Amino acid sequence: MNLEKFTDRAKGFLQSAQTVAIRMSHQRIGPEHLLKALLEDEQGMASGLIQAAGGSPQVALRDTDAALAKVPAAAVSNIRNDMYLSAEAIKRLGKDERAGLSDAANTTLATYRGSLDAGTRFIPTWVKVAVAFALGLGTMVGWKRIVVTVGEKIGKSHLTYAQGASAELVAMGTILGADHLGLPVSTTHVLSSGVAGTMAANRSGLQMSTIRNLAIAWVLTLPVSIALAGFLYMLFSQIIA
Repeated sequence: MNLEKFTDRAKGFLQSAQTVAIRMSHQRIGPEHLLKALLEDEQGMASGLIQAAGGSPQVALRDTDAALAKVPAAAVSNIRNDMYLSAEAIKRLGKDERAGLSDAANTTLATYRGSLDAGTRFIPTWVKVAVAFALGLGTMVGWKRIVVTVGEKIGKSHLTYAQGASAELVAMGTILGADHLGLPVSTTHVLSSGVAGTMAANRSGLQMSTIRNLAIAWVLTLPVSIALAGFLYMLFSQIIA
């Protein structure tokens, strides 16, 4: 199927159908997914034709959802994860000189990777707004404690301008390198460690109680988050079911 022969509007509906399949973890895109994408456009032609024929687009959408819900479990997989892994594999393949790919092959792979990223690397607007509000409120409430801890309680002397600049440069370089290599890092952990390093280099000494508390927090973050997320998932599953 040559997508270049489709109009932009048709491509948009195909993208929406792909999003529906990803959201429901279906391995393939079927007519039902495309129909759902068409019916969700209330001002679109599909809804207009159904209304003109005396039908109800809402009923058609509900029946389509029911049909999609009956897809057997054996036909369901984590298609979003597969798409992400494929995009990452293409990225690494393009950087591997041993592959000996031609410019045309690299261009084709880049185009294909772009289509995969379009279905996986997107953030809804409401998520961006919610995260911005959460970060803003968190900073408004806890900014003083963060500033005092980083600037005064990691080392035995107050943080100087040179130490702050050094720690920030280390954090920037570490995060940039981790992003390039696809490694997960925490900005807070990196910055706190950088500040501790400047204190050690300055021979002003470290406050071991603060270092110990930070280390305990780092160690406990992962298991506590896993346990809490698992508990909430089971709770919400029972409530929704």
